[in-house]
Amino acid sequence: MAAWRRMNEGWKSRHGRRAVLLAGVVLTALSALTAVAAMAGGPVTPAMPAAAAVPPAPGTTAPGDGSPGSVAEARRRVYPALVNISMVKRYFEHGQARRASAAGSGVIVSPDGYVLTNYHVASHATRILCRLPSGEELEAGVITDDPLTDLSVLKLRLDRRSLPAPLPFAQLGDPASLEPGDQVLAMGNPMMLGSSMTLGIVSNPHRVFTRATADDIRNLDLEDGERTGLLTRWIQHDALILPGNSGGPLVDMKGEVVGINELGGGGVGFAIPANVAATVLAAARATGEVERGWLGLGVLPVGKAGLERGALVADVWPGSPAERAGLQPGDVLLAIGGAPVHARFFEEVPLVYQAIADLEPGVAVRLDLQRRGAPRTVQATPERMGRFLGEEEELPDLGATVQQITAAMALFRRYPDAAGVLITGVRPGYPFESAKPPLAAGDVLLAVGDTPTAGLEALRRAVRQAGTGRFKVTLRRQREVLVAVVSANQEKPDSSNTELPKAWLGVRTQVLTPDLAEVLKLGPARGLRISEVLPYTRAQAAGLRVGDVLIAVDGRRLTSSRPQDAQDLKRLMEELPVNQEVNLTLLRDGRQLTVPVIAEPEPKGADLAGKAQQPELEFAVREIVAADRMEGDQLVEGKGVLVSDVIEGGMASLAGLEIDDVVLAVNDQPVDGIAAFKSAMQGVVAQRPRFVKLFLRRGYKTHFVFIEPEWQRHDG
Repeated sequence: MAAWRRMNEGWKSRHGRRAVLLAGVVLTALSALTAVAAMAGGPVTPAMPAAAAVPPAPGTTAPGDGSPGSVAEARRRVYPALVNISMVKRYFEHGQARRASAAGSGVIVSPDGYVLTNYHVASHATRILCRLPSGEELEAGVITDDPLTDLSVLKLRLDRRSLPAPLPFAQLGDPASLEPGDQVLAMGNPMMLGSSMTLGIVSNPHRVFTRATADDIRNLDLEDGERTGLLTRWIQHDALILPGNSGGPLVDMKGEVVGINELGGGGVGFAIPANVAATVLAAARATGEVERGWLGLGVLPVGKAGLERGALVADVWPGSPAERAGLQPGDVLLAIGGAPVHARFFEEVPLVYQAIADLEPGVAVRLDLQRRGAPRTVQATPERMGRFLGEEEELPDLGATVQQITAAMALFRRYPDAAGVLITGVRPGYPFESAKPPLAAGDVLLAVGDTPTAGLEALRRAVRQAGTGRFKVTLRRQREVLVAVVSANQEKPDSSNTELPKAWLGVRTQVLTPDLAEVLKLGPARGLRISEVLPYTRAQAAGLRVGDVLIAVDGRRLTSSRPQDAQDLKRLMEELPVNQEVNLTLLRDGRQLTVPVIAEPEPKGADLAGKAQQPELEFAVREIVAADRMEGDQLVEGKGVLVSDVIEGGMASLAGLEIDDVVLAVNDQPVDGIAAFKSAMQGVVAQRPRFVKLFLRRGYKTHFVFIEPEWQRHDG
């Protein structure tokens, strides 16, 4: 299942690079799809070619004639409401928060701008942009995330809309009427090829996934560790689904959205039924969140137990409402609040979970049971269903990412309780990694100093109280309880260079070996042949040329003839005073001549160059030093600053800025050095424009990059 999820996550730049990375390979999933879908109770229909169509059945209309029930009519009713979603997503990796660009699909389902898409598309998004087939672009925000159904509800920012035309929207249909063989359209943004459409047929309208042994329903793991599928009977179809189709509509020939596409690969696609999506949409519109009842039990079908009705109670969570009500594994659940329960087959099990989810938390409900053949009635009070995963955040100064522990996480990880905070990642070189003993992912923080850390809020307070000195951290590692010493005020080594400058000659040379002297017809001469005269140097100004052979420096003969003599010139120059005239004796075109050169100081390296950090845009620059200009013809003296660092997943990275770009102007203000760059950026931070325009040189050409900052992240 994880392979399928990766198939359809959309196109992403997982490390903040501009090269988009495909999260999975379609063909490699074919065998897994075929095997597992067959175990779930039905054959897999190979995907039809995108251009092919199923011939119409007798009495039906042809696919493209525009009449009711045709592809053209279905396209007319839904296609204008299709949205191609591009976003910036936040994720956590190696102890720090990162961001990445991603893309997916969605559909507008109301005239006031509500959009349905997948949770795995929109979750953790910090910025969302929706593009319609008309070319109109609208920003959107997340109203509701619901990982249990893998659905998210977005709301378009219609207050920023300038077009007078009504907003197109699609109608949700009834998937209960779908039958195998019905034609459907999959619309979306595959491979970032926006506003695309493929045709297929329904293969199975009530698909569930089971374990290989067909003894239990399988939850699907989402990218961030959440689980989905408990309430879903997927619509299996063979309309072509590719990465980026996630969240797009599955449309019947009446022009109604019957599903939201979620999984795909190997010619098989799966969509979340529209009735499930409608429930999530209604909750989002009413309260902005999805509230469900929870009893804390797991059920199986009763068919193999020889029963015609009910659901077999297979599991009861410790401390759950079901346990408090007295339910036991082996009970047969016959009715919930008077409504009969029918789960003879796995395809009916999600309906039982849906009935439990529809219960109102805090309101007692009657459960009719059968225990060892005898009827029994109990009262249970449902609780509100919580999230499987807790909130995750970064502790940037300590170099770690941490996560709230939920009851479900504690149960699955077999923790004694849900107290503490889970370390999900540690950043190398930061205080948590340098602690004694080092902290690691998987450790549970129990206290910082003497302050217990029952959750994230308690951890934040404890870290503030600990300050920047040394403090102890109490943690649980598997079954051990350890105490670590953390030093939060680690000093960075001094990188300043106090060494006096040394004399230097701006050339590169090769040793004049006997073989080289022979082919150059120089007889027994020894010395160094100039192979490059570096630009912007006094050597260039003095007229030294490639091919000149240095045989003496200020009267001191060069005896270089072996490869190990390559540093002879450097050693001789370092013995001379800086800014003093040096007479070079050389051979040129068969003649010996003397060329005077002023010895210049050895150019400082990049480590000693002036630098400037740009935290709001998440990149850094440094001055262009002489060594840079000698290496690159595009680095003209006095022009620009060199990009020295771009934070992976940062806003500059997502905009396309690259290390070694040369920034020539910021928002049309010329940049001729570090001071000018700092001045320009101070103005940008004060004005907070939506876009920051950088004019730069990249290699042999000039280029523009437009960075869209998240100013609110830096408030306060």
